[in-house]
Amino acid sequence: MADYREHRFRAQDGLSLYYRDYGDRDSTALPLLCLPGLTRNSRDFHKVAQRHSGTRRVICPDYRGRGRSDYDPSAKSYQPAIYLNDIRHLLTITGIGRAVVIGTSLGGLLAMGMGAAIPTALAGVVLNDIGPGVGMSGLEKIMDYISADRPHPDWNSAVQDMKRIFPNLTLETDADWRDAAQATWREGDDGTLHFDWDIRLAASVRDGPAIPDLWPLFQSLDKVPTLAIRGALSDVLTAETFDAMARARPSLQQLTIPSAGHVPTLSEPAAQDKIDTFLAALPAH
Repeated sequence: MADYREHRFRAQDGLSLYYRDYGDRDSTALPLLCLPGLTRNSRDFHKVAQRHSGTRRVICPDYRGRGRSDYDPSAKSYQPAIYLNDIRHLLTITGIGRAVVIGTSLGGLLAMGMGAAIPTALAGVVLNDIGPGVGMSGLEKIMDYISADRPHPDWNSAVQDMKRIFPNLTLETDADWRDAAQATWREGDDGTLHFDWDIRLAASVRDGPAIPDLWPLFQSLDKVPTLAIRGALSDVLTAETFDAMARARPSLQQLTIPSAGHVPTLSEPAAQDKIDTFLAALPAH
């Protein structure tokens, strides 16, 4: 039996969007909705989904302009409000009323957005290396990296590029690095490897509205059980913001992953154990 089922659905504007559906649709356990980072896709959560799909349903989407989802004709549509609308449609299509959201980077910001826009959909939230303050040096480094295609002749070349640009990823084996590369590049018609996202994303972020005050969005999760995970070397979620989150929300659960930058993979043993414990403590419904 395959690990997951592949599906597509139509967004409100007609764009065809892709998602992976793991586990038993009829499980009584709370489903997981895994939301990736800015340029990332469903493949980043494959190991997380495998770990939990024996007991619960796990949904992993590709945002518009990423992975196997359609690219938007208008780069101006690459905005959080539209992503949230896509997520709302996804929950409707899958018949999911409430879920635990695991959000990495942008995915965590969208989880906070859900707290404001569709709070009844949230049974719990895991924020992976993101919070209500975004380190600008880390953001600028990401923007520089994603704004232009970086083609490679083969997978070995792509892996070496990842190791050079992201030395603080907690990937241990050659297979882990190759999996990460294959979730970052795709083979093009020209036989070379190209980024697996619409590179217009960078311009849409840079030319879009300034980042608003995110603290009200974080505070929208006040009544939602929340776990925040930080890479100890992260330049996107700083130690100062992480500490401020704890002061603002005494019930917030937190975990720091040593030697990890932006972002932890969530396959680290400490992250796996903490997420297991967090999920086990949630009410069943």
